[in-house]
Amino acid sequence: MGRLISRFVAEDKDWDLLQASIGKQLYFGEVLGKHSEIYGPLEAKDITVVTDDQQFLERAQELGIKLSTGYSPLDYLPEEEVVAENSVA
Repeated sequence: MGRLISRFVAEDKDWDLLQASIGKQLYFGEVLGKHSEIYGPLEAKDITVVTDDQQFLERAQELGIKLSTGYSPLDYLPEEEVVAENSVA
């Protein structure tokens, strides 16, 4: 048993992709070891904005502070969402 927690930095377009993926299934695989598949629908309560202060984010980056930890749901979005974002209209 366990849980998956992460912190990640998202651009506006990534945030929009996450919002569009609410209700869709995310599959993280066996991230907690064998037979520990983590999957389920992405819910709005699963994502919290910690800060959108650009000065803070830029300064943290300048100082080499690691802002992203764990598994980013951006890497596990349903394929149709990623394909739609990358297609040319």
